[in-house]
Amino acid sequence: MVSPFFVQAIDPQGVARITLTRSDVHNAFNEVLIAELTAALEGLGNDDRVRVVVLAAQGRSFSAGADLNWMKAMAGFSEAENHEDALNLGRLMQTLNDLPKPTLALVQGSAYGGGVGLVACCDIVVAAEEAKFCLSEVKLGLIPAVICPYVIAAIGEAAARRYFLTAEPFSAWEAQRLGLVHEVVEPGRLEQKGRQVAATLLEGGPKAQAAAKDLIFTTAAAAPDDDLIEETARRIATLRASDEGREGITAFLEKRRPNWQED
Repeated sequence: MVSPFFVQAIDPQGVARITLTRSDVHNAFNEVLIAELTAALEGLGNDDRVRVVVLAAQGRSFSAGADLNWMKAMAGFSEAENHEDALNLGRLMQTLNDLPKPTLALVQGSAYGGGVGLVACCDIVVAAEEAKFCLSEVKLGLIPAVICPYVIAAIGEAAARRYFLTAEPFSAWEAQRLGLVHEVVEPGRLEQKGRQVAATLLEGGPKAQAAAKDLIFTTAAAAPDDDLIEETARRIATLRASDEGREGITAFLEKRRPNWQED
């Protein structure tokens, strides 16, 4: 897909990369970016060549959230039009969160509002030391509603009570402490660390990784009752009996690389 808002590429190993390129407006969202990014992610999710999806950005900011011109337009929308607009952003977040491929965010700069939502929807997040995060909506008389489920899943209710209400910026180190970021690195090491994480992800079975993500979503909020025990047992049995599961176990026993790691 060709877009004026981002560039997209897939390398020979199956690592797909989407890089936001609206650095002049801090990679802020508008309705076109939301639609095109959703379509791009859906395409990568359905592409058998793709093993890992990396989300990155150019410029000083990872994403500043809503574009100012878009916000001006929304102020003149009816409630029904605003509802449809918010649903589109919600579909973007859900698509990224539920993507059946491992996702990695490389955060080189500030992430505000919806930009924090993009970060929270990724499986693994590496941030540069200078990155800043802010859930700034209440300063505009708004709330971080659409991104709320994903941000709370990342940072927890207690932290959300503080940062949703104060809208104060917080550092990459604080984001790591809260669980939004997994690792903080020097700015010059961000791409190197991204390549290392992607290489590690390529070692896993692609079907197993998709099943592992779905397992997390199914069990994260569930009580360990008989139904959950039965469901988890069914899932591992299905993978053990699959071609990928049999290949993985056989390769381990034969001390060789499984076929999904072969060149």
